[in-house]
Amino acid sequence: MVSLRAAVKTRRIRSAGVKLAAVCTVLLILGFAGFIGLLPSEEVALDRNADGIVVLTGGTSRVSDALELLAAGRGKRLLITGVNPGTTTGDIARQVVDYDRVLACCVDLDYSAQNTLGNAVQARRWALEHRFNSLIVVTSAYHMPRALAELAHQLPDVALIAFPVVSDHLRIEPWWSNGAMTRLVVSEYLKYLAAKVRMRFDILGNDAAASELPTPTVR
Repeated sequence: MVSLRAAVKTRRIRSAGVKLAAVCTVLLILGFAGFIGLLPSEEVALDRNADGIVVLTGGTSRVSDALELLAAGRGKRLLITGVNPGTTTGDIARQVVDYDRVLACCVDLDYSAQNTLGNAVQARRWALEHRFNSLIVVTSAYHMPRALAELAHQLPDVALIAFPVVSDHLRIEPWWSNGAMTRLVVSEYLKYLAAKVRMRFDILGNDAAASELPTPTVR
């Protein structure tokens, strides 16, 4: 038979658990609201140039926008990070026309990055190699907060300029009116939280992380 003291203790533990769950839920909701505030709703007009441009792969529009910025003289070189193995600048030129000249002279390809952390580590190596102090970051609007967080963690002394690529879905309708887009935004928020927690307790150091991946190459 359960004693009165044990029953009271169990009830207190359950009550504390419920309160903790409620607090965590509220914090998650508030954090999500803050995350939504970070999402760009439209593409921006850059008011300054940078030393380099970094585009995180995930869609042809990202690469084409980055090449357009490079051709316009917004940066000296472009790093395309997370490229599929075997892809060359010639392959990109066939998909994105009119940029043969800049692809031949000023574009570096990174094949090793498998995720946003890998993108940031490679961008760090590339920026340090070229002694760049400022970077234009090109990626999808929903991905921009996490990309900037990872890059800022790897390159705390480099100025980062966001150039978000806004999808047609976000142009036409708000994210919450589309189930697929809602799932994407919520998933990205959870990944953003996980990245922030990991970075908060990161004890490996940037140099150790960077040494694990090869240097981006020109192809």
